[in-house]
Amino acid sequence: PGNNLEIGGNHVVFAPVYGPPFVSDLDGGRRRGTLDDFENFVRLAYMCPHIHHSGGTLVEPNDVDVRERHLDMLLALITLSNKAFMGSVTHADNARDTVTMARILFGAAAIEECPAVISLISASSPLRYDNRMLGALEVYARARQVVLITPFIVAGAMSPSSVAATLAQQNAETLFGICYAQMLNPGTPCVYGSFLANIDMKSGAPCFGTGENALALYATAQMARHYSLPYRSGGNLTAARVPGAQAGYESAATMLPTIQAGTNFVLHAAGWLEGGLISSYEKFILDAEMCGMLVRMIGGIGLSDEDFAWEAFEEVGPGNHFLGSEHTMRHYTTAFYQHSVFSMDNYEQWQEKGSPDSCKLANSRWKQMLEEYEPPTLDEAIAEEMQEFVSQRRTELRDRKARTEWMHS
Repeated sequence: PGNNLEIGGNHVVFAPVYGPPFVSDLDGGRRRGTLDDFENFVRLAYMCPHIHHSGGTLVEPNDVDVRERHLDMLLALITLSNKAFMGSVTHADNARDTVTMARILFGAAAIEECPAVISLISASSPLRYDNRMLGALEVYARARQVVLITPFIVAGAMSPSSVAATLAQQNAETLFGICYAQMLNPGTPCVYGSFLANIDMKSGAPCFGTGENALALYATAQMARHYSLPYRSGGNLTAARVPGAQAGYESAATMLPTIQAGTNFVLHAAGWLEGGLISSYEKFILDAEMCGMLVRMIGGIGLSDEDFAWEAFEEVGPGNHFLGSEHTMRHYTTAFYQHSVFSMDNYEQWQEKGSPDSCKLANSRWKQMLEEYEPPTLDEAIAEEMQEFVSQRRTELRDRKARTEWMHS
C-alpha cells in the first residue's frame, strides 16, 4: 500500500524509459538489450526513491523469444520490485496474461476495485489504431485496468507541419481511444496521453526539447484538464546518442515544461537516449537525479511556523550565521535536496578524486546500486502460483510455435 499511486489532480508520477531495443553503458557502448539488462533496470527503478513506478518495457530482452518475453518481463517487474508496473500491449493474449498475473498477485475482485496495472495504448498516427493496440485496449478495458491513450506523433511526418493542426489531430485520436474504452466498459479509467515530437526537416530525424515540443505540452495539458482527465506526457527525452551536453539540455528542456504543465504520469522519466532507441545506464542515473530535484520543486514552499523559523532569528540575531542554530540542526538532513550523483566539490577536491565527469560518476553509481540491491519480499504461495502460470503459458506458446513451424515446413 505504501507504493500505491494516485494518477490525476496535482499528483506527478515518474516512470522509466519504455521500449528501446538497445542498451548502452560507459564500459560496453551500445548493444542489443537482454533479459539481464531488463532485470537490472527494474532493480534500479526499485532503488531510486524519485522513480515512483517500475514502468513496463524498460528495454527489449532480445535474447528471449518474442512470443514469450512478456512473461519474463512481467515476472521481473513483480518479483524484483514492489512498485506498480505496466502491462504488455504487444498482443491481446499478452494483455490477458498481464491481467491473470495481476489477479494472482492481488486478487480478481481487488484489481477491479483498485486497478493494478496501467498500460500504454498508442495510436498509429495519422488517424489509425492497429489490431495489437485495439486488442490490448479491449482486454484492459473489460478488466477495468488503467489505459494511457497516447497518439505517437512526429509532427511534419505523422501530422501536418503546424502545431495547431497537430494538436487537433492528436485530440481526435486520443478521444477516440478513450470513447472506445468507455463503449467497451463504462467507467474504464483512462489517461489523456500525448507523445509529440517534431521532425528535423533537413534529415527526417525526430527532435526533442524544442520550443514546439514545449508549446504542445502546455496546450495538451490544457485539453486534458478541459475534459477533466489525468494527463500523460513528457520525459527526459533527447535525440543524443550519449549522455553528454546535448542529452542534458534537451532533457531539461522537455522536463521543465512537463512539470510546469502539471503532467500526472511521466513516462520516459529516466534512461532515454537516441530518440528512444537506447536505454542508458548512466542516463538513467542522471535523469533520476533530475527527477529528485523536480520532486522537491513540485512540493512547493511550506508556510508553517516551523518553516518560518521564528526562533532561529531570535537565537542567531543580526550579523551572525545560522549554521549551528537549533532550527538548522533539526533540518540539516532534509532542508534541501541532497545530490547523489552530481558533484558539489570544489576544483581541488574534484581533482583529488580523479576529475570524474557526470557520466563517470553515474557509471560508478549504478554499479554500486546493483551490488547493494536486495529484492522485496513476496508471499511464497503467490510466487509459486505465479511461476506455475508462467511455466504453463511458456509451454503453450512453445507448442504453438512448434505446430506453426511444422505446418510451414
